[in-house]
Amino acid sequence: MPRRAPRRLFALAAACLAAWTAPAMAEQQVNLYSSRHYDSDRALYEAFTRETGIKVRLIEGDADQLIERIRNEGANSPADVFITVDAARLARAGAAGILQPFRSSVIESRIPAGLRDAGGLWFAVSKRARVVMYDRERGAPEGLARYEDLADPRFKGQICVRTSAHPYNTSLAASILAADGPEQTEAWARGLAANLARPPQGGDRDQFRAIPAGQCGLAIANTYYLAAIGASDRAEDKALFARIGVVFPNQGEGDRGTHVNISGAGLVRTAPNREAAARLLEYLTGDAAQQAFALGNMEYPAVEGAPLHPALAAMGRFRPEPVDAEKTNANAAPALQIMQRAGWR
Repeated sequence: MPRRAPRRLFALAAACLAAWTAPAMAEQQVNLYSSRHYDSDRALYEAFTRETGIKVRLIEGDADQLIERIRNEGANSPADVFITVDAARLARAGAAGILQPFRSSVIESRIPAGLRDAGGLWFAVSKRARVVMYDRERGAPEGLARYEDLADPRFKGQICVRTSAHPYNTSLAASILAADGPEQTEAWARGLAANLARPPQGGDRDQFRAIPAGQCGLAIANTYYLAAIGASDRAEDKALFARIGVVFPNQGEGDRGTHVNISGAGLVRTAPNREAAARLLEYLTGDAAQQAFALGNMEYPAVEGAPLHPALAAMGRFRPEPVDAEKTNANAAPALQIMQRAGWR
């Protein structure tokens, strides 16, 4: 018997060691559910792993599908962090109950209050502006200073834009609905639909590429798509970037500013790796991450003073419309109904 005691003690010690190390091992991974699909993001997560030793397990998908997946997984969900594009979908994730409040002095010191949920459910990591683009060779369009001006008959047959159902356009229309009310928004949507150069099709790049092709005179698109063209080494892309001008709408005194949408992140309510998730969330507001968003994907950083990509800076400065995710989410469905009823499909 005495000879067996050391074996029992060894087994007991091994069991205790396993019990102590299991939580630590679990914290070395963070499960990220993201609707962002960019190579620059993957490089960012790899840099986070090199710096912290925490592996990022990335699950990508459509934002609404990811929200529903986390809901269905319930208490057993492996999700730690949720990231999506579009303020309305961030608000939707909060309303669905899949996020928990997360307070961090690091995040609160770097991300302005207007880009954070008041309850701590989410915060912005980057921004993109939705603007009107035109052909520099033809000159800036006269009488176009506001989104509302796109309904003016003088622009009949000139506008190219993607489908109304895309979140970029739904959120834009939701902001107009909040500013102008349903009757004026419907009149705006009907006027814009009457001014389309062609049926809505393709992505944002397809809209401004159609300008030099003579298919339209104006395009509604996000800034980072054009900046990506400007960052290209291809001569034809540089020529296109030089030819496309940008109007930042609603910049007049007392006006609401140019519509801005955001990418944002939040801590999942049932996160099994909370400490690792917290480190990733704070990392997203750091200098390296903000430069990755700005220089790698040509987005506007959420942290004030962070560098801009030169192609984005070349478009000029503007005053943004304040982000109101809750109102955007509340207005998204009726805004889409208005657009489709008006003939903007």
